[in-house]
Amino acid sequence: MAVAALEQEILILRKRRQLYSLIGLLLVVAVLVSGFSKSNEMNSGGFLQGLSKFFDYPGEIVAEAWQAGPAFFGLILTFVPAMLETLNIAAVATLLGGAMAVVLAMASTRNVDSWGPLIPVVRRIMDITRAFPELIIALFLIFVLGSSPVPAMIAVAIHTAGALGKLFSEVNENIDRKPIEGLSACGASWLQRIRYAVMPQVAPNYLSYFLLRLEINVRASAILGFVGAGGIGQELRRTIGWGQGAGDETAAIFVLLFCTIMMIDQVSSYLRGKLVGSGRAH
Repeated sequence: MAVAALEQEILILRKRRQLYSLIGLLLVVAVLVSGFSKSNEMNSGGFLQGLSKFFDYPGEIVAEAWQAGPAFFGLILTFVPAMLETLNIAAVATLLGGAMAVVLAMASTRNVDSWGPLIPVVRRIMDITRAFPELIIALFLIFVLGSSPVPAMIAVAIHTAGALGKLFSEVNENIDRKPIEGLSACGASWLQRIRYAVMPQVAPNYLSYFLLRLEINVRASAILGFVGAGGIGQELRRTIGWGQGAGDETAAIFVLLFCTIMMIDQVSSYLRGKLVGSGRAH
């Protein structure tokens, strides 16, 4: 009898949960429909009307690139210096941000015997550096320092320090503490314990995350060109701003950017695979 009552109660609870789920789903749908209608009214052209023109501009770019013929490949080469500038921004920013991330990670991890009162302070610093996207930091720095690749490099380095510092600290939390305890028993200093007990364990994962961050920073550096930070993004903004007649240059930049990112992705994936000993990372 008790079992039958329990089954009946479970059935009632299940029906009640399904009812609540249905009500929640209907509320979400109502909010989405209402939001779409409102945003469509605020859009000067209308979303549905503009949807039919979605492929017009990409089609014009492809048509102009096709009309350029063999000269299109020469256009790609003209943008190589700007692409190299973007790669330089990303590389320097990743190196500086990675170095800061190592310091922040070591100072914010209890597992490596960091000073207790310092840990929450460093963690909040990493939270702040991650909270603001590179674009926001770059806009502020460009206002202060003027338009140049330097604000972009600083912005990407600051964001990289926070993001990589968080990942590095999580790697530190999973290390084996026995080598640290052994060196402590021998009277080794904190720096000696980090050098000989922590770094050998975390270095492969650190380098793997570092290479992954380099890929991300190349894309971020290209985007920052739109706000005057130089590099391939600035050239892309110029060609798009010209509108009709610069579609072949826009297509050349897209092809160069795609090929560069694809090569970096393949090389870094290969190196990450070697570092973590899994053959090839994907």
